[in-house]
Amino acid sequence: MTLRTDPGAGPALPRREPAGPLASFLALAEARLRREPPGPLDPTSNPRGDHDLEPDVLEAALSRPPRLAAVLVPVVARERGVNVLFTLRAAHLRDHSGQVAFPGGKIDPADPSPLAAALREAHEEVGLPPEAVRPLGYLDAYLSGTGFLVTPVVGLVAPDAPLRLNPAEVAEAFEVPLDFLMDVANHAQHSREWRGRQRRYYAIPFGERYIWGVTAGIVRNLYDHLRDDTPR
Repeated sequence: MTLRTDPGAGPALPRREPAGPLASFLALAEARLRREPPGPLDPTSNPRGDHDLEPDVLEAALSRPPRLAAVLVPVVARERGVNVLFTLRAAHLRDHSGQVAFPGGKIDPADPSPLAAALREAHEEVGLPPEAVRPLGYLDAYLSGTGFLVTPVVGLVAPDAPLRLNPAEVAEAFEVPLDFLMDVANHAQHSREWRGRQRRYYAIPFGERYIWGVTAGIVRNLYDHLRDDTPR
């Protein structure tokens, strides 16, 4: 799959002949990820989101126009297998402080596409050079209960790409094996009180890390796309 990149986003990574787990992942990504970003929300669409577990959340989320956002799902090939890069948001942030997240944020009017927004945010947050990312495809749009319509962009990151964390936004960056994330036995459904009632959400605990909410929901959608028994 060759996705259109935006002028100034940097060249795609050189194509080397992959092998092993990376080759398997790339073959699934080629066959099963979206080639184009999901379209804008309309009354007949059903984007993935918090309402997968709590259907009434959809009505609340659609009560006002969604705010558009994009995230990069960064996949890195290592000697021992394929990993996914996550960030830990800084503790002082107003929204989602201290939570595990993918690099990303709001789509600015100047961003020509969700891909451009995801690459820009990844560069701003963790210093990831856009030219170190090969875009592979898109997951389904994710509509959060807080009204964000998030476009996830899956990208293959050069293993030697330098990272430079922005302490104003990110406290840490860490990797989780893709095999762990794609094992449904590691996917849990937890609940907590939110706005006066108990809400269920996906959670993927990994050691001392707690991946949950929107981020875990996006991982779950990645699983839905890449699992071997998924009809496409």
